[in-house]
Amino acid sequence: MTNLLEYLRGTLTPNNMQWLGEHLIEYAREESQMQPYTVEELLQMAETGRQQIAEGKYYTTEEVFQFCEEAEPQLKAV
Repeated sequence: MTNLLEYLRGTLTPNNMQWLGEHLIEYAREESQMQPYTVEELLQMAETGRQQIAEGKYYTTEEVFQFCEEAEPQLKAV
């Protein structure tokens, strides 16, 4: 980390350092607000997924690729 800091000090302008610092702080705040799922939440999500599959509420791989291609044409599958 120290080497990275020294490198950045030697290559960035003061404005760029401030911009980078502000964005790193904002990113760190967002990351610290994210809470991991509890075991109970994970088990409930898995059970919900099983129920949806049993009820026929799912997409095939081809359908997922089609959705992706429609949303992001540059992601066209080969």
